[in-house]
Amino acid sequence: MASYATSAGIGVGLVTLLALYVGMTYCLTGFGFRFDVGWFLEAVSPYQWACTGIAMAIALSVCGAAWGIFTTGTSILGGGVKVPRIKTKNLISIILCEAVAIYGIIIAIVLGNLLEDFDFYNASWEVTAANYYGGYSMFGAGLTVGFSNLFCGIAVGIVGSGAALADAQNPTLFVKILIAEIFASAVGLFGVIVAIILVTKVKMGKSASI
Repeated sequence: MASYATSAGIGVGLVTLLALYVGMTYCLTGFGFRFDVGWFLEAVSPYQWACTGIAMAIALSVCGAAWGIFTTGTSILGGGVKVPRIKTKNLISIILCEAVAIYGIIIAIVLGNLLEDFDFYNASWEVTAANYYGGYSMFGAGLTVGFSNLFCGIAVGIVGSGAALADAQNPTLFVKILIAEIFASAVGLFGVIVAIILVTKVKMGKSASI
């Protein structure tokens, strides 16, 4: 634990020093105007925002599912050596973890179907604004789903691990802990719902308008 905290502190310190170096360099050389959030948001293509959101939706969701399966799977296999009966019943924890990745895949497909081509240089202001709105919305939706499913997978994995070990010790505890596991898995659904709300009015392409 101490070595992990030391490594984390060193990492944070290096990032802070790098940020200070870059900031002081820009300020002292007269390029401080480059710290313009609006310029950055407009300089990046709306397709880049949208595709990054799609990538984050599926990548973070898969990471959450893998983390959860790793956490609960080791407990099921380890406990199953002494108490073989828990191996079949506790597979529901693996299924709940895998559902987290499915949420991310579904949202990634939904967001991908919203992408449409448009002429960035010859489009009207309304079309450009609508496409930027779509790109930002899809980026936010992807991050929402991705992080929700990442933490959902971790939570389900930890609770599922406890459920397997508790079931091995006392079979009557399985159903009670399973309820907590179901509530943990609902976190991913909340992210999916919010993402769908975010992209409800999104329309990209040549005929897009706000």
